[in-house]
Amino acid sequence: MTGVLYRLARFCVRYRFAVLAAWILLTVALVGVSHRLGDKTNDSVTLPGTNSQQAADALSKSFPDQANGSSPIVLHVANGKLTDSKYSQAVNQAAADVAKAPDVASVVNPLTSQGASALSKDQSTGYLSVTLSVSPGAMSVDDAQTIIDAAAKPAQAAGIQVETGGQLGDKVSKPSTEISELIGILAAMVILTLTFGTVVAMLLPIATAILGLASTLSIIQILSHTFTVSTVAPTLATMIGLGVGIDYALFIVTRHFRGLRDGLDLRESIARAVATSGGAVTFAGGTVTIALVSLAVAGIPLVTTMGLMAAVAAALTLLPAILAIVGPGINALRVRGRHPADHSKQGLWARWAAGVVRRPLVSALAALAILIPLAIPLLSLTLGQKDVAALSTSTTARRAYDLISDNFGPGTNGPLLVAVSLGSPAQASSASGSSSSQGSTGSDPRASDPRLQTLEKDVSQTPGVAAVSPVQINQAGTTAYFNAVATTGPAEQATANLVSKLRSSVIPEAEKGTNMRAYVGGSTASNVDLASDISSKLLLQILVVIALSFLLLMLAFRSAVIPAQAAIMNLLSIGAAYGVLIAVFQFGWLHGLIGLDSAVPIVSYVPLFMFAVLFGLSMDYEVFLVSQIKEHADAGEGPKQSVVSGLLTSGRVITAAATIMVFVFGSFVLNGDPTVKQFGIGLAVAVILDATVVRCLLVPARMASLGRANWYLPRWLGRILPRISIEGEEYFKARDQIPAATQVEAREASTTRS
Repeated sequence: MTGVLYRLARFCVRYRFAVLAAWILLTVALVGVSHRLGDKTNDSVTLPGTNSQQAADALSKSFPDQANGSSPIVLHVANGKLTDSKYSQAVNQAAADVAKAPDVASVVNPLTSQGASALSKDQSTGYLSVTLSVSPGAMSVDDAQTIIDAAAKPAQAAGIQVETGGQLGDKVSKPSTEISELIGILAAMVILTLTFGTVVAMLLPIATAILGLASTLSIIQILSHTFTVSTVAPTLATMIGLGVGIDYALFIVTRHFRGLRDGLDLRESIARAVATSGGAVTFAGGTVTIALVSLAVAGIPLVTTMGLMAAVAAALTLLPAILAIVGPGINALRVRGRHPADHSKQGLWARWAAGVVRRPLVSALAALAILIPLAIPLLSLTLGQKDVAALSTSTTARRAYDLISDNFGPGTNGPLLVAVSLGSPAQASSASGSSSSQGSTGSDPRASDPRLQTLEKDVSQTPGVAAVSPVQINQAGTTAYFNAVATTGPAEQATANLVSKLRSSVIPEAEKGTNMRAYVGGSTASNVDLASDISSKLLLQILVVIALSFLLLMLAFRSAVIPAQAAIMNLLSIGAAYGVLIAVFQFGWLHGLIGLDSAVPIVSYVPLFMFAVLFGLSMDYEVFLVSQIKEHADAGEGPKQSVVSGLLTSGRVITAAATIMVFVFGSFVLNGDPTVKQFGIGLAVAVILDATVVRCLLVPARMASLGRANWYLPRWLGRILPRISIEGEEYFKARDQIPAATQVEAREASTTRS
């Protein structure tokens, strides 16, 4: 890989203006196309084999529109009733206008007999139940806004408050990320200026990260027209692309400064920086990409890996081109005198490294005393789902949720869909007139079929069910469905327990002796299934990622000890981060400081995604630290002195990179989406713990204690393991030994051997 990266960097340096122009043109083109197409991200969940998916499949042919769900457009008046003449005409007009809007299959008016259940008891609040003719994922934000405006125009003109929930509300309630991005970039600018000591050098990682991020977000938006892309995916890609993009550029620019200090030619310094630190960047980026791709089994949106891949691509191609264009000007606008590659042996890092190595046991115990208590809340982890009730009240989705909860009960925000497949067509019962079912008074006499009557009655009488809707039956009489409204909100654990109870006991009991099969579906049940599916795979996923890290680090350092300690350190840092996440969100500690009204559940895919991302980042820091220690050990320094020298060389860069990550990730706590807040806090806490407590305290303490045993590898294993060099030391040793007159001819042969 070293030779490939070296040649790539030389190419980008030679054709620097063409490479820069290509990046700019590509980014502009992608941004233009994505803007023209619009955003079609959505949170539709497909979970083959689950009960909720079976419900959707059962209804897909007979009730295709039902599979798209319905969204409430809530109408509310502070004084009077919606049935008053000054309001009723506007309500009817709103319903008629929405029915004519594109992509609308049907609208239920709360002022009609069919929609009577959508009108509150005091008649001050009602909602239009809007069923779409297309999948919500096929709609853009503008499409959703068109439907909402159709209702809002006549209603608001009459003084009616209009709020939108469901998929339509989600489409137009995405919190902005611009403030978070700006804070992250400003913080990175300050940290990079202090790290490099020059304003020009600071601007290089920022420029590459921004261009890479713009391309990433545009690609994700374009892909949303072909694939299912989660609404949170662009925000996650922004967090990863911005943080990782700046960090990766930081490592390469730091290595370039080192090359210039050592007297290398400008172009050679750039090429070697990309071939060495760029190798570590590619290694870390590749491992986290593999980890993220492995999350496909849990239904995690893979497009977020675009942020990582764009960051790697920009660091390896765009950055060397810009470095070549800037040339010696990289030292311009200096804000401090010390060279960025200098490492004082009397400074803070020198004293810190010496102290850790002098008292390794005390240092290790101090690190554990921080990490273990923070991890204790992990024992109480309960995975849940996205909670609209935790969104900011500035969003229409949250205001619609509150109006429905206050006037119809919280369960109305996410009704459970009971889908029924009948082995023989439904038949009207002779005793239909005396039915005691709570919801079977619909106009279709086949709803009195004894099988459906029993099922509906049993569901309606289940504790936790507030009401059921009339049964709807297809023309053939082979498929039916009805809604069950819970007494609790969609994201509450009690609702998940109700879903489990209906599936495990209520429905099987009603099915006995019949040729009927019933399933519980809908968005709420789908989220319950997703949480259950991820919970069952969480441990396996962690073990797979740990095994992968063990293998890769063993190949990188030809040691069985280094990978083992890295696995343990990863578990400690991620465990502590999980503990903080659970305490803040699930327990609700300090929730007011992060803009939440109360405790919220840990969204099911947050822990898995966090682990995959942090695995790659911790691998990056591990490789950077241990490779520096190994470099000094190979140069003949003793076991303890090599740890001191390695930490002295890498500590400042690692903490600078981590601090940038913390500000980038942490700034997203300002986002109104509680799921984004969870990612922001979880990743920020994990990064700061991993880069400081683990990499700068626990790892050097352990390596100082083990001495030469750090590099132990069984002989039999050493014989079968291929020899690789992440930062290409052997490649450049061999290359530097070639006389200058023959370097050009020998370059290709040596790079091929590498």
